Amino acid sequence: MKKATITVTFDEEKLGALEFSLKKEGSSVQARLEQTLGQLYERTVPDAVREYLDSRAAPAPRPKRPRPAPKERPAPSGEEGGA
Repeated sequence: MKKATITVTFDEEKLGALEFSLKKEGSSVQARLEQTLGQLYERTVPDAVREYLDSRAAPAPRPKRPRPAPKERPAPSGEEGGA
């Protein structure tokens, strides 16, 4: 799916403190916002709508190519049943 950009205003000093604290946890503001938006989407958007969107986002199945017919091997030359 195509990605959209969201702009949010937040107090700069608080954002700096939040980034500092999340970095110590091995996370980031970006990662936590994406996680929270995902949870909000799951709780808010009805199942049928999510299923529809998921089906549109899934790649279409690729048609199977037919296998070529096996080639017949010619009989080995020089091997006639003589003594």
